[in-house]
Amino acid sequence: MGAVPSTPGRSSARPQDTAEYLIGTFVGEKSFPLSSDYWNKLLEHPLNLYSPTHRVLQACEVFAQNNYYTRHLAKILIHLAWCLQESHSTSGLPSSAFMKAVNAIYLSSVFLKYLIENAKGDIVEELYLSLDESEVIPSNFSRDQNIESFVMHSVLNFIGKVDVSPNTYLLHHELLHFILVAMSTQLLSGPSPGPKDVHPFIDAAMVQESSLVGLVVRKLLLNYITRPRFPLNSASYTIFSGGIQPSVLERVGSAAANFVLLPFNFFVSTSGKASRSPLADISLHVLLVLIHYHKCVLVEPVEYGSSDSATSDSLLKENTYFSENLYCKALENIRDIEFDRVDIEGHAHNGPLVRLSFASLFDTLGMCLADETAVLLLYSLMHGNSDFLEYVLVRTDLDTLLMPMLETLYNASRRTPNQIYMLLIILLILSQDSSFNASIHKLILPSVPWYQERLLHQTSLGSLMVIILIRTVKYNLSKLRDVYLHTNCLATLANMAPHVHRLSAYASQRLVSLFDMLARKYTKLAELKNDKMHIGNGESGEGDSLTEDMTTELHIYTDFLRIVLEILNSILTYALPRNPEVVYAIMHRQEVFQPFKNHPRFNELLENIFTVLDFFNSRMDAHRMDGEWSVEKVLQVIIINCRSWRGEGMKMFTQLRFTYEQESHPEEFFIPYVWQLVLSQCGISFNHTSINLFPVNLPVEEVSILLMVDPEISLPFCYINPHGTESDDWFLHPKNSANNFVYSITFFTSNIMFFMSQGNCEF
Repeated sequence: MGAVPSTPGRSSARPQDTAEYLIGTFVGEKSFPLSSDYWNKLLEHPLNLYSPTHRVLQACEVFAQNNYYTRHLAKILIHLAWCLQESHSTSGLPSSAFMKAVNAIYLSSVFLKYLIENAKGDIVEELYLSLDESEVIPSNFSRDQNIESFVMHSVLNFIGKVDVSPNTYLLHHELLHFILVAMSTQLLSGPSPGPKDVHPFIDAAMVQESSLVGLVVRKLLLNYITRPRFPLNSASYTIFSGGIQPSVLERVGSAAANFVLLPFNFFVSTSGKASRSPLADISLHVLLVLIHYHKCVLVEPVEYGSSDSATSDSLLKENTYFSENLYCKALENIRDIEFDRVDIEGHAHNGPLVRLSFASLFDTLGMCLADETAVLLLYSLMHGNSDFLEYVLVRTDLDTLLMPMLETLYNASRRTPNQIYMLLIILLILSQDSSFNASIHKLILPSVPWYQERLLHQTSLGSLMVIILIRTVKYNLSKLRDVYLHTNCLATLANMAPHVHRLSAYASQRLVSLFDMLARKYTKLAELKNDKMHIGNGESGEGDSLTEDMTTELHIYTDFLRIVLEILNSILTYALPRNPEVVYAIMHRQEVFQPFKNHPRFNELLENIFTVLDFFNSRMDAHRMDGEWSVEKVLQVIIINCRSWRGEGMKMFTQLRFTYEQESHPEEFFIPYVWQLVLSQCGISFNHTSINLFPVNLPVEEVSILLMVDPEISLPFCYINPHGTESDDWFLHPKNSANNFVYSITFFTSNIMFFMSQGNCEF
């Protein structure tokens, strides 16, 4: 067909048995029946071609033109399902069915991905997931069988029921890659799911029986927990080793290499051992896509009485609902394998039940929370699964989860806003529990090495949490300026306030300085508003709009100031004897409260603060000192008088208690967010112009880079072609001779980063 690169064939091989011929006929015009022996030849043949990107695209284009009447995509998917069924029944070493299944996954993934990302209309019609009426159907397949349901059932059945071992690792990994490709139809839809959206493969996954769904969710989480390593040195895995099959890395030249196998090169270190677990990562990606999917269903046909599209969309949305997601239900029904309270009490389960070790899941999350996907999994578990949340709350080593979360917030400038939001929501959920708020102040940290502003020795976890939340507020004020982020930080602090115990001096100072910072912002904004009103002299237009915006912002800062005063009030009202450092910080900066003493929104709250100030100021005056007061002496007087504090004259206010509630349409946030994480981490590139799910920054102009090694001096050198692979304009990188130079190479065509250190790096 001219779409497949020529390759030297074996001298003994007939032309029709070469890989070039087999793939050429697969993408070509000739349609092979489902029962043809051609399919066995194609799937059993070692696909060791080397195909540059542009030749793969040519093959995909030809395939897209011919699939309408060959229906080869539907047929190879059916053969994939059959191979998986055969592999499932095979024990011991991988059989030929394993090899055929892997080949079927490679081929179907490449061509399915191309058809999806280049779809112009109805995705189901363009995939042609059906057989022609004239097709002779074998006895083990029904003409009425839905092909996408048939293949997804086989794929999920293999993943859920076949254990991961050195023999099955590759097949498990590539099946999960296939699932991501098949579910990528979501990228073509807008951020708000509608009844017109068509996602054949993920919809097929959603209608599987609940028992299988439970097995799949359990296996994906087990993969994430156990983190199986890539069996690169496994002699028993004939797909990786020699023998009649080529090794996986030898097959990088095949069409699938452009998006399937690249993650292995990224994760496998020079020692041959995986520094991370690709299977664990991709299992989490698939799980997140599945649990956050929402199928929008139309209740009844809508009659449009207006040509206004906005009105039509509104009517359409009012007549829709979201069908139940069994994968989400399975996540909510996870129970600790060591203690299943629901079973003991004999209560029925609503949905599939999954048993896992909460201890292992907790420890794994603690190790991985620097990764954004782990944060999203932790949120999904804590928000949806009350048993897991309860388990977390009773753990005595909460620092296992909290320390990596707080460190991530400390480095907020290097994190995405979405990751910061997820972390703050998790902290808010935890702070809703009074036992959590009490226990974090009992856990003492010997040091906090990643905190750079000052040395923190013997600081309680609760004090560190207060410090980091306040730091996040200050960062948000200067960078993000997001009201939602502010609210979550202050809400968590307000929940913690009544339970504060021995808050550190530094945390107490930060709390008072937070009020001071917000007060200065408020005062400046109020002055600007007054100046603008005087200058305006009644003029309308932009001036009125600006004044209105400033008024809104002023109200927001008023609310923030009031919450901070509520936090201080809660500590002073319910926990003053246990927090002398808070009293000292307020006394040391008492002048910052004075301008707001008569403010109508703050005066009642400030009355309590000034009652405390009057009490301790009078006690200070009663102590006659020879010489100047030192910090230690002042603090000693405060500690002594804290014991005699009875709270006389204090007004009791209702405790602020904030709870997290998910938005009414969470799918509009989570579906785009999950897919952004998937595309940024899993190594699948997708046509940017086809993505409608979220805004996409266009990629940099294509650049080709060739890294080689000088065999005489063993130094790497680099050639760059700024015009892509088809041009001859290669030039030597100017830093080719630099010793200890770390090469950071970006393949813009696949949007994958390779970080390669000095050494014998060869392609």
